[in-house]
Amino acid sequence: MILYKNTKAIFLATSLLVLSCTNKPKKVAQAAPEVTTETKQPNILLVLCDDLGYSDVGFNGSQDIRTPELDKLAGAGTMFTSAYVAHPFCGPSRAALLTGRYPHTIGSQFNLAANGKSTGQGISTNEQFIAKTLQESGYYTGAIGKWHLGATQEFHPNQRGFADFYGFLAGGHNYFPEQYRTQYEKQKKANKKVIRDYILPLEHNGKEVKETEYLTDAFSREASRFVKEASSKKKPFFLYLAYNAPHVPLEAKEEDLEKFADIKDKDRRTYAAMVYAVDRGVGAIVNTLKETNQLKNTLIIFLSDNGGNTDHGATNFPLHGRKGDTWEGGYRVPMFMYWPEHITKGEKNNYPINSLDLYPTLAHIGKAELPSNKILNGKNVWESILANEDPHAKETLFAMRHREGYTDVSARKNEWKALKVSRQPWKLFKITEDISEENDLSSTHPEILKGLVGDAEQWSKTHVEPLWFDPTYLQKIWKDSTMATFNNTFSLPK
Repeated sequence: MILYKNTKAIFLATSLLVLSCTNKPKKVAQAAPEVTTETKQPNILLVLCDDLGYSDVGFNGSQDIRTPELDKLAGAGTMFTSAYVAHPFCGPSRAALLTGRYPHTIGSQFNLAANGKSTGQGISTNEQFIAKTLQESGYYTGAIGKWHLGATQEFHPNQRGFADFYGFLAGGHNYFPEQYRTQYEKQKKANKKVIRDYILPLEHNGKEVKETEYLTDAFSREASRFVKEASSKKKPFFLYLAYNAPHVPLEAKEEDLEKFADIKDKDRRTYAAMVYAVDRGVGAIVNTLKETNQLKNTLIIFLSDNGGNTDHGATNFPLHGRKGDTWEGGYRVPMFMYWPEHITKGEKNNYPINSLDLYPTLAHIGKAELPSNKILNGKNVWESILANEDPHAKETLFAMRHREGYTDVSARKNEWKALKVSRQPWKLFKITEDISEENDLSSTHPEILKGLVGDAEQWSKTHVEPLWFDPTYLQKIWKDSTMATFNNTFSLPK
């Protein structure tokens, strides 16, 4: 890979974080230390929503969207008010979650283009996914729902450490089979060479299946099926349940819509019903865990892949910004962890945690040995979570999103956050006191701003050229402009 030439009703919003290049990622060659509490390897259920707004769940302050099942788990576990993902939109965020790497360091800064099988691209097989690491440690592994990390055989979930996969490989999908199947059959009959990903049949371990249920319900059903199968095996399980809800298209069941008749805005009402369907499904999965006597030893982690899409029903209050931004609203997400008798009940953790931290943390909890050549940009934060301490004290965390001809970037260190958006001058916020990013303090603390911008520039020098572009015309802009050299992003007024 080629290095860049010259590198540049309640809560939060923006783009992405990880470890400062002043703390350069290190190769790890040792077995993970023992978990502090005496326990066997726990089951791990990682639930990921798609485009879920920061304040669109009850445990994070929603007033109009009811999520009783999620709220019960959050209330019996630890909630994270400063949880960040590594990128403010789908594909790169998911790549970071499963590889433990900033997407910019492995060439996945952009989404994979639609109709992935025709492009034949995907996340490098040199990057071992957390599923494979846990599988090698004795875990029974499964992935259900949205993939978006490569659609050809070498990038398929079954080749990346997931023994069982049920879902779709693209970046999105329609929700009602009786509707999308009709469209698919019509296009197939017309011998259309390229059929839109959103209407393709679902698959189970590479074989096409005829789904009949609303997709969110189908994925919840399959998760319960996986949990039941896992209960008969003499090994723990790792399940990556990646709902595509509440990502567009906004499609909900009538019975769910009826529960939100008081919401007058059509998009918001449909979006609320889609979130509620996720909540229903998680409740059903928890019941299955209870029925199979597995709940007590199951760690459940819930979060979103990025901020909410405010053009399609979501809210990120009190955060500024939306999906795709480096404002807080783009990559600060709702998150909790639940594990009976092992994680503090009813606690709020206000310190920054990053989705990049999940790979090394889950490897530690699962007593897995990390590959000798594995580079990680996050860190094991388990002890910090248990102690409710800052796992990233004195470290700078980053987010970056390339746009057409310019780059948005943020850098957070402790209470301070530097932000560059829309070709505007750099701003500085005391983010612990100003999560809505309203008061720019760059003029009163120029040295703090200079330090954070310098950290971001050094971090950018660890990036590699994108392996793909979406939309594809960005490749020409990248090569023909100064986009590849960050467009003077790191320049400050003298």
